[in-house]
Amino acid sequence: MTKTVQLAQEGTATLWHRLGLPRPLLLGYLGLLLFMIGDGVESNYLAPFLRDHNGLDTERVGLLVSLYGIVVAFAAWLSAALSDLWGPRRVMAIGFAAWVIFEVIFLTLGVAGDNEVVLFVSYALRGLGYPLFAFGFLVWIAAVADRRRLATAIGWFYVMFTAGLPTLGALVANGAIPLIGGLNTLWLSVGLVVSGGLLALFGVKEQIGRSRLAEPDAKPFAILFLGLRLIATRPQVLSAAIIRTINTAPQYGSFVFFPALFAEQFGFGLSRWLLLTTIIYAANIPFNVVFGMIGDRLGWVRTVRWFGAVGSGVSLLALYYLPAWTGSYALAILAGIAFGISLAGFVPLSAITAALEPSHPGAVMSAYNIGMGASVAVGPLLVAAFLGTVGAEGMVWIFAGMYALAALLTLVFPANGARFSTSDTTPTHPTSSSAH
Repeated sequence: MTKTVQLAQEGTATLWHRLGLPRPLLLGYLGLLLFMIGDGVESNYLAPFLRDHNGLDTERVGLLVSLYGIVVAFAAWLSAALSDLWGPRRVMAIGFAAWVIFEVIFLTLGVAGDNEVVLFVSYALRGLGYPLFAFGFLVWIAAVADRRRLATAIGWFYVMFTAGLPTLGALVANGAIPLIGGLNTLWLSVGLVVSGGLLALFGVKEQIGRSRLAEPDAKPFAILFLGLRLIATRPQVLSAAIIRTINTAPQYGSFVFFPALFAEQFGFGLSRWLLLTTIIYAANIPFNVVFGMIGDRLGWVRTVRWFGAVGSGVSLLALYYLPAWTGSYALAILAGIAFGISLAGFVPLSAITAALEPSHPGAVMSAYNIGMGASVAVGPLLVAAFLGTVGAEGMVWIFAGMYALAALLTLVFPANGARFSTSDTTPTHPTSSSAH
């Protein structure tokens, strides 16, 4: 009996290893999924909700989301730097608490109280929440995952992240709004975030992420600003941060003006727009792992350049022009699926960045996270600045041009597009071998 149990355990361990999932972090992945579903509930209906409930126009919603994005960018940088200093789990706990506290203030005093100042301030400060939680967990993954399957392990992170924000989040909103109303749907999102946060924080027992990742004698100030120093002194790190900004800036920018474009101008209605959003990012979900595996085998840089940057630019143009020219919802779905799949092509960028400074995973990932957080601000800020001048079509071309720039920036990485290391089988953190 004991031997049978042992064989079963070994078989399970082998399965997780082949899938590229760090077994000690499995409940963290599930908690991340629930957390991001809650965070993503509002993603595609907050703009029309605030317009109808609180009288905010599209430009003011764009400003609101831009301020939120600035805080997200700041928190994204802090998430990795503080993970080196305090450990990823503590950073995740701070993000969890910040999300819940400021969301409650946003809903009670801001939205329900119809106080625009409180609404702007509380929503902006809620931007501390998901980056500290989610990107803290990303550093945890980078610190303990097998280097040979690092891109795949990170791919699973994006599966959970994207499945929640905005895919399943939009689906929850689409089903809940007709039943309980917009405001109560936002309260539902709080419950989902609480469930996911508690599961990740108390369900993961892995020890490395519960303690400081940096060397014991490293000074806190130096730890916090090492990521910024890497951006300033390492062109490859700077390029990785810029590419990461470009990766999802159009996604967050589209959340501001796509609902009106697809629901009203193209005549699809809000419900079909929310369904289209769900389909786009549902297509993205499995390909986060697929492109992680492709990157681990065929080259991280090559995958980001062609599948990520070029693919996203072309498919985004198709997502606009096919329904604009034909009025076909079916063609919009096909173009959206292509766009969702192409976004997953950027997944190996995380592995590229981590490999640039393997002895300081938190610091180098803080540079990456700055780009990730900046995308939340850059996309809506571009919309607020240019939508009134160039219109929706012009915005799509601006975003497509950004993807072309991302493709060019990949040229600073190794010309052969190979992985940075194929022989290193250890995790990226020098003290983390005991995790396996």
